[in-house]
Amino acid sequence: MNKLLITALLVFLTALGAGAFVPRWLQFMLTMAMANGLVSLGIVILMRGGVVAFGQGLMSAIGGYTAALVFNMLGIQDAILLPLLGGLMACLITAPFGPLLASYRGIFFSMLTLAMSMVGYGILVKTDSLGGSDGFNMGRVTLFGQQLADQQVSFTVYAVTLFFAVVASFLARVYFSSTRGLVTQAIRDNELRVEYMGGSVSRSMAINFWLASFLGGMGGALAVMALGHIDPNFSYWTTSGEFVFVAILAGTQSVVAIMLSSVVLEVVRSFSSSYFPNTWQLALGLFLLLVIRFLPQGLGSLRPGKKDAS
Repeated sequence: MNKLLITALLVFLTALGAGAFVPRWLQFMLTMAMANGLVSLGIVILMRGGVVAFGQGLMSAIGGYTAALVFNMLGIQDAILLPLLGGLMACLITAPFGPLLASYRGIFFSMLTLAMSMVGYGILVKTDSLGGSDGFNMGRVTLFGQQLADQQVSFTVYAVTLFFAVVASFLARVYFSSTRGLVTQAIRDNELRVEYMGGSVSRSMAINFWLASFLGGMGGALAVMALGHIDPNFSYWTTSGEFVFVAILAGTQSVVAIMLSSVVLEVVRSFSSSYFPNTWQLALGLFLLLVIRFLPQGLGSLRPGKKDAS
């Protein structure tokens, strides 16, 4: 545990120092990668139980809309508080669906979560008070009540996103090694045996769903803080697909691989859209096919001597 904590602290300090010297465009790209990586981390938590969620776009949208609405209507502008409120609201709104979805597996779970996301998209598009299909803007955040200069906002959002990404990754790693985390793996392998041993499959899967909701909402709020804008496309099925892409690319063996895979997605998307504006999705698909062919367990399997850990 101490070694893991020290490693997390070193990663945070190293990435924080490096972020102060990189160009602003790269700073923004890394911020978006880490924010989206948090959303995909929720999918990986569910994948370890044998299900894949195609509804994380809805969680991200709820978190983003919450942060923007709280900012504009209540005047809460703190960069630390907004992501927490976004994650909490996403968890509260979707909490009733956790026990329901916990009884489904395979394609049924995936399609139900996708349906939830698209219902949310439809509601957001038709709600004029939330900006309709165009969404609305969000202003500059503050940090502990202090106003930030123009040149400080980008780095502050980067630093806050990095902080939440490192803390969430650390806690996820601890959770994976905990009793409930190991029960989740056992559910993926043989849930009937888990029930025979006294474990509750439904409770474990519901808790994993709530954790994924919180991470999705937090990641969505951080993304909106970086973008300064929120719209219904956060909940569209293609957005959820990108989060699933990152989760599959990373695999379930490493939390670090999730953030690296999210960075890979942002890099491929940025450069492919610049040089191949009409076919960048093709490049992304080919890249994923290569990973599935040669690394079926994801990028996390490259770390030697580790299985379902990081």
